[in-house]
Amino acid sequence: MSITTTPHLNFDGDARAALEFYASALGAKADSMTYGQMGASDDPAWADRIVWGQVETASGIRVMAFDVWPGQPYERGTNSFYVYLSGDDADEITVAWNGLSDGAEIRQQLGPSAWSPLAGQLRDRFGVIWAFDVRAPRD
Repeated sequence: MSITTTPHLNFDGDARAALEFYASALGAKADSMTYGQMGASDDPAWADRIVWGQVETASGIRVMAFDVWPGQPYERGTNSFYVYLSGDDADEITVAWNGLSDGAEIRQQLGPSAWSPLAGQLRDRFGVIWAFDVRAPRD
């Protein structure tokens, strides 16, 4: 059995839009459950907010997201984490980059770097920072 790392993204009302964007950008389907469906809140204002959600691609990219619990403090992060996509196939990395760059701030253009034949970084339109690289061949 292997252990995988899955980033969990926190939002305050934008989880559904973010999951749908990531699914579209990465060529996958968003799965989610609302507070109302799960019976997690009696507050009607929270009925349609996402209590659990994820996007998982056939190639193994997986992102989870939810709208923070009622009353939980939330401040949209500026640099609190990265979602790091690293793979062996430059074409796959480029497809993910192209999808996620829609409306993004490019922090490092996708291209060769000191550690990778192809690397880049962007902040997507939801404020989430994504880092990309193609693994360098090992000697």
